Amino acid sequence: MNDHEVDVLVVGAGPAGLIAAGDLARAGRSVAVLERWATPNPSSRAFAVMARTLEVLDARGLADDLLTKGQKAEVVTIFGGARIELTHLDSPYRFVLITPQTNVDAALAGYAEAQGADIRRGIEVVDLDQDRNGVTVSARPHEVDGPLVRWRAKYVIGADGAHSTVRTLVGAEFPGKTVLSSVVLADVKLARGPERGLKLGSTRQVFGFLAPYGRSDADGSWYRAMVWDRNHQVPDTEPVESAEVIDVLNRAMQTDLGVREISWKSRFHCDERQVERYRHGRVFLAGDAAHVHSPMGGQGMNTGIQDAVNLAWKLDAVLGGAEERLLDTYHDERHPIGKRVLRQSGLIARGVTLYPRVARTMRNLLLPRLLGVPFVRDAVAGSFAGTSLRYGRHGLVGTRAMPLQPAGSFTMVRKSGSAVLVRPDGYIAWAGDSAHEGWRDVLAIWSPKTSALQAH
Repeated sequence: MNDHEVDVLVVGAGPAGLIAAGDLARAGRSVAVLERWATPNPSSRAFAVMARTLEVLDARGLADDLLTKGQKAEVVTIFGGARIELTHLDSPYRFVLITPQTNVDAALAGYAEAQGADIRRGIEVVDLDQDRNGVTVSARPHEVDGPLVRWRAKYVIGADGAHSTVRTLVGAEFPGKTVLSSVVLADVKLARGPERGLKLGSTRQVFGFLAPYGRSDADGSWYRAMVWDRNHQVPDTEPVESAEVIDVLNRAMQTDLGVREISWKSRFHCDERQVERYRHGRVFLAGDAAHVHSPMGGQGMNTGIQDAVNLAWKLDAVLGGAEERLLDTYHDERHPIGKRVLRQSGLIARGVTLYPRVARTMRNLLLPRLLGVPFVRDAVAGSFAGTSLRYGRHGLVGTRAMPLQPAGSFTMVRKSGSAVLVRPDGYIAWAGDSAHEGWRDVLAIWSPKTSALQAH
């Protein structure tokens, strides 16, 4: 006998799991979230919220408050002084918001709970069994003695991170490799930090990256720093000394930044991995459970949130009577995006750690010139910000519908003789003549709940 029954069980209370739970609960579905750790993680590896993610958060009433808790960076300075300019983005958010992931987690937890999602912390999933009608999940308290509890759900979302238990239980391989080891993150207070935006500095031996955290006083300003030393490759368990952070950061930036204080530091390695399938019957993988990559480019948290937003409305549609095959489009649409993010982040990681002098010289000469070309500048910025990513290759269908960003329903927009049908995740499902009724056929496939259609 099952102890609990829900429409959807989410495993993992990170950004991907929480926004999926919130969206499903808002749609009227019963949702529970099981999180292994009893309290939210106080440390933050992710710190960059991209424009597309801010649009998604704004559609849920979360962006404005989050903006007060971070700092806007309109420029990312990379190799050879080349700059990724975000001020030309086709978005209300022409910048990257620098704020600790803990702030994003808190906003999304509040959203999920306000919509009625049941968040259970300190609960560890230990087994999973699915049949034609649903999934039975066995869980127990983590790190304390307690009884085994069974949950029954129609669907399960595995959003439980890079070391996903759900991924292991469904037997999904996680192929890939380590691309960087002994990378150090630290929060540092600097007397002389970058004047504007995000900055990457490197030599043949080291690299350093700085993102402003916004806290400052007469003694300096706080930054999130990332550093790496080719000649100091040690296990993740090796303690990080403050002297190491200071030395590598100053060498990478080729100046004494005047480090006043270091409040937190952590060593880690980064892999490039992606599951072959995001769907396993009634179980779906999202976020780091489905893909991990280099932190270069700040795409991890943002990609996971977009995974969840894509999946949640489709689960709601199928629970409401849409055809089961709709759920296959989650993999079809998000797997290529995940693959692109791996490639993009990997290119940046390999570019910054180039060793041959000739290759570095060519990189430093060519990249600033390329990014000075408006078309290239805007394409790179749009990919970095997530605003130019699309589902499919041609036409309006599959592109995001700006400025309209619905949350929870299909929307019909008619203008100057043309019309578009916008999905609940803000992407165009159909485009055509406003007098044409073809959108009805599309809506009947994607969502039989035509009463949810809004018109603009």
